[in-house]
Amino acid sequence: MRIEKCWFCSSSCYPGHGITFVRNDATVFNFCRSKCHHNFKMKRNPRKVRWTKAYRKIAGKELVEDATFEMERKRNRPEKYNRDTVAKTLQAMDKISEIRIKRQERFYEKRMLRAKQLAKIADKVELETEIHLVRAPAGIIADKQKIKVAAKNDSMQE
Repeated sequence: MRIEKCWFCSSSCYPGHGITFVRNDATVFNFCRSKCHHNFKMKRNPRKVRWTKAYRKIAGKELVEDATFEMERKRNRPEKYNRDTVAKTLQAMDKISEIRIKRQERFYEKRMLRAKQLAKIADKVELETEIHLVRAPAGIIADKQKIKVAAKNDSMQE
């Protein structure tokens, strides 16, 4: 059983699912769903469509280079297997998927750290500009007068 990749969005396309399009020059395009097929027919660039894997990689929203992706590459060379190597391969695949998930989580945390900092700064600015909504105007005026009095006292003492 071969699981193909969708040409447009790079998601998995299982046997019996999706659409296979063969161009006149014998180029084969596999699509996971009609949405991808229609976008292909409309000649849209997958790198510019926001929900595709290609866009997410270019925009820095997903890992681009990782050693675990090397295992996913398509290999057309037939190999002889015995039960021991198959069992070890299956164990390795589980471990590699765990490693990949951890790395993706770390990448997401690093990416979101900057967004959290920017959101915090934006919240502070909003609070400073719209403090009148939180406090009564009389309280703000009183605070300003206290600050002015304190500043005058400091300047007189010097």
